[in-house]
Amino acid sequence: MQYRRFGKLDWQVSALGFGAMRLPVIDGDSARIDEPEATRMLHYAIDHGVNYVDTAYPYHKGNSELVVGRALKGGYREKVKLATKLPTWLTDETADFDKYLNEQLVKLQTDHIDFYLLHGLGAERWRKMAELDVLEWAEKAIADGRMRHLGFSFHDKYPAFQEIVDAYDKWTFCQIQYNYMDIENQAGTKGLKYAANRGLAVVIMEPLLGGKLVNPPEPVRKIWDKATHQRPPADWALQWLWNQPEVSVVLSGMSAMEQVEQNVASAGASQVGLLSPEADLRLFDEVRIKYQELSPIDCTECEYCLPCTEGINIPRILKVYNEGIMYADIDGARSAYTWIPEEERAAVCIQCLECEQLCPQQIPISEWMTHIDQVLDQGKAVEDVPRPA
Repeated sequence: MQYRRFGKLDWQVSALGFGAMRLPVIDGDSARIDEPEATRMLHYAIDHGVNYVDTAYPYHKGNSELVVGRALKGGYREKVKLATKLPTWLTDETADFDKYLNEQLVKLQTDHIDFYLLHGLGAERWRKMAELDVLEWAEKAIADGRMRHLGFSFHDKYPAFQEIVDAYDKWTFCQIQYNYMDIENQAGTKGLKYAANRGLAVVIMEPLLGGKLVNPPEPVRKIWDKATHQRPPADWALQWLWNQPEVSVVLSGMSAMEQVEQNVASAGASQVGLLSPEADLRLFDEVRIKYQELSPIDCTECEYCLPCTEGINIPRILKVYNEGIMYADIDGARSAYTWIPEEERAAVCIQCLECEQLCPQQIPISEWMTHIDQVLDQGKAVEDVPRPA
C-alpha cells in the first residue's frame, strides 16, 4: 500500500480508502447487507494497508454504520481512522447535532469519530448549518473528544465550494466528487487545487463515477487499447487521481471481494507523476471528448431555459439522460431519475415551447421531454422510442 499526507496533519493516509456505501447486499435489497462478506472484504482491505474507512448515517438505509461498527471489533478499529457524516438534511435544530452524533457513536461501537463530515453541503444547506451554529457545536464536540476533526462533503457548484472552504479556517478536510470526467463539474479540478492550497486534505468520492467508467462503450475502449502500457479502465481512472499531488485519499465503494483485491493492487502501484503527459494523459483528453461525442443532447447547462413555467428541472433531466446514453447505463439513469421530484420531471411538460425560444443551443426541449419521460419514467427501451431530430 502507498501512503500520502493527509492535509496539515502529521499522519499518512492509505492511497485507497474503503467506502461503505456499496457493500454487498442480499436479493438486491440495499438495507440487507451481506454482513459476513462485507466484513471479510473490510478485513482484507485493512490487512493490506487500508487505514481510512468511510461511512454515513443514511448508507444502506441506516445499516452501514451498524455493520462497520461490528466489523471493526477485534482490534480492527485501532488500525484505521473512521469517518462518518452528519445527516444535515435531517437537522432542524441545534439539539439534533448531539442527537445524531451520539447515535452514530453507539452504532459504530466507538467513543470517537476520527473524521466527522457535514454531509452533502451545497449553498442552501450550508446556510442552514451556519444559522444553527454548527461550527460552534463541532468545536465543543472536538473539545469533549467525541470527534477529532471536522470536514464536509460537497455537491454543488464551485462558487459554493469556495464559500464554504473560506468560511472556516479550522476545516481539516473536504470530500468531493471527482474523476476524469468531472474536471469541471461540482468542485472540479479548480476546487481540488483550491482546497489543497488552503491546507485541507481532499478525499475523493465517485472516482469511477458510480461504476460508469469501469466498462466503457466500444469507441472509448478502442482509445484505451492504444496505450503503450495496458490497464483495465478502472485502473486508468484510479491512477489518474493518484497521479495528482493534491489528492489525499481515493474512496471506493466496493461491493465484491474481487473489486477490493483489484483496487488494493492498483493503490499499491500508485504514485504522484506515474502517468506520462505524452503517452498517458493525452488519452484521457481523447476519452473525455469521445464520451462527450456519445452524448445525444448538446446541453451546456447554461440554465437559460430556467425557470420553467411548470417547474421542470430541465438541465438536470437532460444531464441524467445524456449520462445514461454516454455510459451505456440506462438502468443507472432510471435510478438517478427517481431522485428528481415528480413535480420536476419531464412528464409535467405542457409543450409550451418557451424554453426552446431561450435555448442558445436550439435544442428541441419539448420533444426531448416526451422521449425522456418514455425512457426513464415509463421504462421503454431507447430504441423503441422515436428520438427527436
